[in-house]
Amino acid sequence: MSQPRRVVVVGGGNAAFCAAIGAREQGADVVLLERAPFELRGGNSRFTAGGMRFAYEGSEEIRSLVPDLSEAELSRTDFGAYTRDQFYDDMCRITQYRTDADLAVKLVDESFDTLKWMAGHGVRFLPMYGRQSFRIGDTVRFWGGLTIEAWGGGPGLVDSLTDIAKGMGIDIRYGVRGEALVPGGVRIGAETVKADAVVLACGGFESNAAWRAQYLGAGWELAKVRGTRFNTGDGIRMAIEAGAASRGNWSGCHAVAWDMNAPEFGDLDVGDNFQKHSYPLGIMLNAEGNRFVDEGADYRNYTYAKYGREVLAQTGQFAWQIFDAKVSELLRDEYRIRQVTRVTADSLETLVQRLDGVDAAQALTTLRAYNSAVDADTPFDPAVKDGRGTRGISPPKSNWANTLDTPPFEAYGVSCGITFTFGGLHADTESRVIGVDGAPMPGLFAAGELMGGLFFFNYPGGSGLTSGAVFGRTAGRNAALVD
Repeated sequence: MSQPRRVVVVGGGNAAFCAAIGAREQGADVVLLERAPFELRGGNSRFTAGGMRFAYEGSEEIRSLVPDLSEAELSRTDFGAYTRDQFYDDMCRITQYRTDADLAVKLVDESFDTLKWMAGHGVRFLPMYGRQSFRIGDTVRFWGGLTIEAWGGGPGLVDSLTDIAKGMGIDIRYGVRGEALVPGGVRIGAETVKADAVVLACGGFESNAAWRAQYLGAGWELAKVRGTRFNTGDGIRMAIEAGAASRGNWSGCHAVAWDMNAPEFGDLDVGDNFQKHSYPLGIMLNAEGNRFVDEGADYRNYTYAKYGREVLAQTGQFAWQIFDAKVSELLRDEYRIRQVTRVTADSLETLVQRLDGVDAAQALTTLRAYNSAVDADTPFDPAVKDGRGTRGISPPKSNWANTLDTPPFEAYGVSCGITFTFGGLHADTESRVIGVDGAPMPGLFAAGELMGGLFFFNYPGGSGLTSGAVFGRTAGRNAALVD
């Protein structure tokens, strides 16, 4: 009787577990190597809110993923629809039409089916009430194409996938760092973990300060890291040393506005709550006291991953987000954590004096000019791109422009937090790693952040976890089946 194929998965987050589960479903003997110790397990997935973008036609698809939804909840919730065409168009538009069309089509077309597959294994989902919806009258209205999250956020997702993997008999080894790809397996120290096929799903190089400066550019070594300290590019390095081709936006990354006093790496006790993503409801000022982006250019989901770069480019690598009392109740929960850099005042004159590192006189001039430019005749609606903008100032604010005139005023200090890098390995729609000769490398697959070619310049919120799951499942299945 022949022995089952042995698949080694390098990584310990969402993409890695989906690969391991996918391989095990096909009868493979699976070993998962997680570089982090058990208490720090889960890669960047554990630091996320667990949101997953997918294509759906209406509330019935939502209910199929969230069977606990009651009729009362359905009746008062407008989930809208997010079609395949909309998802694909967002992938193209947000990446300035550089996304690999074949990879993007696979991501979009298999997004719902993959979440159903996860749910069928026991992953629980729930609507992202609050962070992705606003109450308009008696209706809760979702916006921006991102509707559900894993139960318990990123930590809950990792715990759920871990339990599923253990129940399937997958061998999970913690504190084990893959060092090199060698004939017949993965070298870890003096030992080789034998494998018929290897799936690399161990993240990008965002936690490698030297690589950030080398590939992203000068100043990126100063960015804070939102997630795990263990994503230093090991999988990318191992594959390239073995002959893999690189691909994608190596000078690009997902980076957000992150609390200016957050630690160097992510803190699992805080999770993703150092992020500050309600800026479309206010304005941002730099050290010179000037605005530097259109805070209302698009839904948060389509700007937050590129605005971290804009903050990093400012003098001192910081900015202040400013709001007034009219929108304070609409701010996301992350603005209410204990570990937050925040100042308040009852007047704009006092507020600007309290903004550390900011030219107060110019800041007050900027605030007054902004208030005078707001189109107060257009109704404010945070759940749609309302067209309530500004006139005669640069940069403009295209949507959700409210005058800052109602105390108390609040300001939140932010810096740049890098999430993951966009450059990585060349992999095809079957998750096969492509070599420098243009042919698939036998027995080598990739999934998750270290796949290049999908994201460029920017990123539609929630598509990272979905990508990891879609291509992770594909990688695992193919690793178990390909001779």
